[in-house]
Amino acid sequence: METKVFVGVDVSKDSLDVAIGQQKEIITFANDQKGVDSLVKKLKRIDAQLTVFESTGGYELLATSCLAEAGLAVVIVNPRQVRNFAKATGILAKTDAIDARVIARFAEAVKPEVRQLKDRQTSELTALVTRRRQIIEMIVAERNRLRLANKRNKKDIKDHIRWLQKRLDKIETDIGKMIQSSPIWRCKDDILQSVPGIGPVTSATLICDLPELGVLSPKKIAMLAGLAPLNCDSGKFKGRRRIWGGRAAVRSGLYMATMAAIRCNPAIKGFYQRLIAAGKCHKVA
Repeated sequence: METKVFVGVDVSKDSLDVAIGQQKEIITFANDQKGVDSLVKKLKRIDAQLTVFESTGGYELLATSCLAEAGLAVVIVNPRQVRNFAKATGILAKTDAIDARVIARFAEAVKPEVRQLKDRQTSELTALVTRRRQIIEMIVAERNRLRLANKRNKKDIKDHIRWLQKRLDKIETDIGKMIQSSPIWRCKDDILQSVPGIGPVTSATLICDLPELGVLSPKKIAMLAGLAPLNCDSGKFKGRRRIWGGRAAVRSGLYMATMAAIRCNPAIKGFYQRLIAAGKCHKVA
């Protein structure tokens, strides 16, 4: 009987600690192109069934994209899931080596679903959309400082806001050009912007942060976005349904689009008013 090999990778800024199946030995690779190339060769040689990484704020992206391009099954999971799994199996200690072994055990026991990862072009678009969001936050922060600034600082803050606005305009132009350069993205963008309330910003956010849109079922999309109400019941107790987790950027973008739709879309506005009349609070409605 063929033994399936499950691999866990603990990621840090400079290194990748790799646990292969139930082996005690931990293999460490540099978290750079040379190290990742060596990791790909190793995983191909052992015919890895599934390789699981924790999400680490971006340090895992080089390795996961290279593994996916090499045709290896790879999944990025929420670190909370792995930590809860470790606690459930009695593993309370935490080191890089222990984490790698726990991730490998998690991969074998849970077998998380493999989804298509972002290709390099989508990653570039995501980086632009993220940078746009950061510049917006900086502009808002500077405008808030402007209210209390003295005369000398006001000029400096205004100059900075003007500079940030120019950068924002440039990034928005670049985002639009990238979307128009891809027939698939262009088609998605046309469909999304045909919905009243959804403009270029929300459309770009959905294209890069929710690439599963149009592929998965509406229920699964709602779960991914963190918009599906979750049960909290036990025996006769019926708890309140709450949304939790999911992709914050998608949720934020859809919230702003909904606020715009309430103003300009009569159907959405009427539905919203009926929910308010039924006793729903504004955010729930």
